[in-house]
Amino acid sequence: MTAASLAHVYGRLGVVEQRIRELVAVRRAADPAPDDPFRGLYLSDDVVDRLLEGPREQVEWPASTAQRESCETAADLASEAGVRLRLRDLAAAFDLSSTDLDLLLVAAVADVEPRFESFFGYLNDDVSRRRPSVAVALELAGVPLSSPGGYAHLVHGPLARHGLVELEDPERPFPGRALRVPDRVTAHLLGDDSPDAALAPVLGSIPDLPWGDPGPLAHALAADATLVYLREPATGSGRLLAAAALRRTGHGVLVLDLERVARQPDPVGLARRAAREARLSGAGIVAGPVAALRDRVDVLEALDADPRPLLLVGDISWDPAWLARPPLQIDVPSSTAEERMAVWRFAMAGALTEDDAMAATTQFRMRPDEVARAAESARVQALVEPDGRIGARHVRSGARSGNGSALERLARRIDPAVSWADLVLPPQVLTALEEVALRARHREQVLGDWRMRPGGGRGVGVAALFAGDSGTGKTMSAEVIAQDLGLELYVVDLATVVDKYVGETEKNLERIFSAAAGVNAVLLFDEADAVFGKRSEVRDAHDRYANVESAYLLQRMESFDGLAILATNLRANIDDAFTRRLDVLVDFPVPDAHHRRSLWDACLGRTIRRSPDVDLPFLADSFELAGGSIRSAAVTAAYLAAADSGVIGMRHLVAAVHREYRKLGRLTRQAEFGPYWALVRETA
Repeated sequence: MTAASLAHVYGRLGVVEQRIRELVAVRRAADPAPDDPFRGLYLSDDVVDRLLEGPREQVEWPASTAQRESCETAADLASEAGVRLRLRDLAAAFDLSSTDLDLLLVAAVADVEPRFESFFGYLNDDVSRRRPSVAVALELAGVPLSSPGGYAHLVHGPLARHGLVELEDPERPFPGRALRVPDRVTAHLLGDDSPDAALAPVLGSIPDLPWGDPGPLAHALAADATLVYLREPATGSGRLLAAAALRRTGHGVLVLDLERVARQPDPVGLARRAAREARLSGAGIVAGPVAALRDRVDVLEALDADPRPLLLVGDISWDPAWLARPPLQIDVPSSTAEERMAVWRFAMAGALTEDDAMAATTQFRMRPDEVARAAESARVQALVEPDGRIGARHVRSGARSGNGSALERLARRIDPAVSWADLVLPPQVLTALEEVALRARHREQVLGDWRMRPGGGRGVGVAALFAGDSGTGKTMSAEVIAQDLGLELYVVDLATVVDKYVGETEKNLERIFSAAAGVNAVLLFDEADAVFGKRSEVRDAHDRYANVESAYLLQRMESFDGLAILATNLRANIDDAFTRRLDVLVDFPVPDAHHRRSLWDACLGRTIRRSPDVDLPFLADSFELAGGSIRSAAVTAAYLAAADSGVIGMRHLVAAVHREYRKLGRLTRQAEFGPYWALVRETA
């Protein structure tokens, strides 16, 4: 802040002081009992007589008027020299009249100089009231209390509308109510540029990243566009374009998180503070996502800081009911895979090689500003490393850190802990699974950059069907794919989805799909035939609503932009229309003897000690079990061995298989157990 600007503020406050001196002199001259120590605590006959005479005459301000003209002449010279004067800038930003400015200064003078508290106590005829009352303020500003303008200035004029002056003591009559200037306004006049502390919980920041072309938006802002709506896709950032355009046109940037605003107890009050802050600082407001306040038109109206730009960001269409004046609507472009890679390299500042970055980030669908946050999170994750080097796993962890917990409230999260080496499946099944991961990793390039996506509102998601008997490895395969891509795995609990009431199942699924849309994760629908079943001939209302549910799911699956895996034990129950919309279909066979032996070996692991009598070929050839059953039997045998000698042997394994047979409801035949039948009889 320049000395000339501060001198202008103090010069105008000096005018207020001169008027207070003149008003005090007038009051003393007319005071019937100036030496009464109890004046103000009671009404004497002389005071009552004076009150009955009618209102006081309006005071003239000859000395202060001359002082004001001298102050403004000095300000004119400073303005002509190119000096910015905060008081004049404030008057222009808030469209204040000369009287408005006088009232503002009267209300603020006691916050700048403490001795004025006593003066106002005297003028209010109440030493306990240390701020100017409405009557005193209007008198000092030269406005008759009885005039309609007095009320207008302080009730619905720009001072009140923009929160520059607040009326306290609502229980008092209007003339006796105290005036107060918010601390942020007084601090601004004195040169403090710190944002309003009340906005701290809802303020955000936007990094300066090399993405997008803010030129057209900057041109519109330079042409006095003050209301803009930027609709952004899943991989485009309206916030980045808005901030870059504001900086290019010389504006500051005030970033508001509307989701946080919506959670505050007084969102309208916060919005008004934000609009006031924008006018004070000369900044434009960048606020989003607008969907958080789609039902709070009053908050959006309070954000309007005209003539400061208001740039709203969201992923839904503009609703004319939100604001009375129409906005400039701009569709933000999607970012390409190469553009996001450039943002990753810029944000990581050379901490990753190009190959590492490419391998770790191509599968993540993120906005460019989200990439910057992910990069910062990756740096934090790497602090635990001895050399502090950022690797691909730190980048993946950083990208996942922005997922939030919305989906976790609707589905069960699984941290992938298995890899391709843990899968024991035929080659053709592994190839199909690798194709699922391949599609997820390169879908942005193929469907986005190369424009291989068909029309009709179809998304860029990947949908796969895993079909096979229970225990054949469907869930584990989904976990392996998630681990390979560096994503989290969310298993949808059908108990939270299916509802007997009409329309509720669709609503539950919509919540899941909506939450998953902004999350880089794999979504697994286990027992998918329960909700993706075949449509049937309509014989009654139940069939009609069941078909409506299936039709909704068909449409929702097509528009889904994430990675969805449907797992079912009964492929024949899946509607053919779903099958047509699937990208990959994987059939999981029951393992043959060769794969069963590998499964037994893998499930027993290398940590537990094995007795020499462990006969894996016999277990694989004799017992036709799926991988899940083999895993369960191996765990049971390990418990039995732990309670015995700590060494796993055939007696433990045979007993575990016997228990697994009983769980599956299968008959235990001597021919299957062969030479180990005696062990079965012992354990039975």
